[in-house]
Amino acid sequence: MTVIAANLQAVRGRIARAAQAAGRDPATVALLAVSKTWPAEAVREAAAAAQHAFGENYVQEGVDKAAALGDLQLEWHFIGPLQSNKTRPVANAFHWVHSVDRLKIAERLSAQRDAHLPPLNVCIQVNVSGEGSKSGVAPHDARELAHAVAALPRLRLRGLMCIPEPTDDEPLLRRRFAALRALKDQLVAEGLALDTLSMGMSHDIEAAVAEGATIVRVGTAIFGARAAAGAHAGQAAPQPNGRMQTSNERHA
Repeated sequence: MTVIAANLQAVRGRIARAAQAAGRDPATVALLAVSKTWPAEAVREAAAAAQHAFGENYVQEGVDKAAALGDLQLEWHFIGPLQSNKTRPVANAFHWVHSVDRLKIAERLSAQRDAHLPPLNVCIQVNVSGEGSKSGVAPHDARELAHAVAALPRLRLRGLMCIPEPTDDEPLLRRRFAALRALKDQLVAEGLALDTLSMGMSHDIEAAVAEGATIVRVGTAIFGARAAAGAHAGQAAPQPNGRMQTSNERHA
C-alpha cells in the first residue's frame, strides 16, 4: 500500500468514527481530497486508492490537472477565492465551485457555463468567524445572496461552505460549524433545496462531522505538508492532526 493510499484509509476511518459518534451514517459524509500544489501523479495515485473527488485552489493549476487526468473521469471542485476574470475556465472545467461569495461571480459562472454541460454545482462561502482577511459573505447577507444564486440558470445551489479561523478551541469550532448548519436549515425552511455543508479540514474533521458536514476538504492528512509539495508523492506524511496554514488560502 502506498503512503497516499494508507493516508486515505486513515482519513476515511476518522470520518467513519466521527459520524458514528454523532449518530450519523458515514456514507453521508463525502471526502474531498485537496490536491492543490500536488502533481497529477499524486492525484492519480489517490484515484487508484478509490478517491474520486479532488479540490483545487488555483484556476490554471486545476484546469491543467483536470485535462491531464481526463482519462480517469474524476470530479473536480474549485475551492479557492475566485476572481471575476477567472470564472470562464472554472465554469467549464469544474463540476463544483465551493467559494461563491458575491452575486457577480455567480452570474458570470451562470453565463459562461456551457449549455451542453450539466448545471454547475455551487456553494456559497460564508465568513462565519468575521475575519477581515477571509473570503466569504457575511452571515447576515448570505440569505439574500443564496436566493439570488438559486434563481440563476445553469447553476445548482447545493449548500454552504466555511473556513473558520484556525484554533485549537474545539467548542469554538463547533459553534462556527453549528452556525453554518443553522443558516442552511433556515434557507431550507425558506424553500431552497440545499443538501450540502462543505466544512472541516485535516485538523477539525471530527468537529465538522459532529455538526453536520456533508463534505470535508482534506489535503495535508492525505498528501503531506504543503512545504513538501514539490517532493515525491510517496514521502512520509505528517500526523493527521498537524496544524494547517492560516492564510485565506487554507482549505485543507
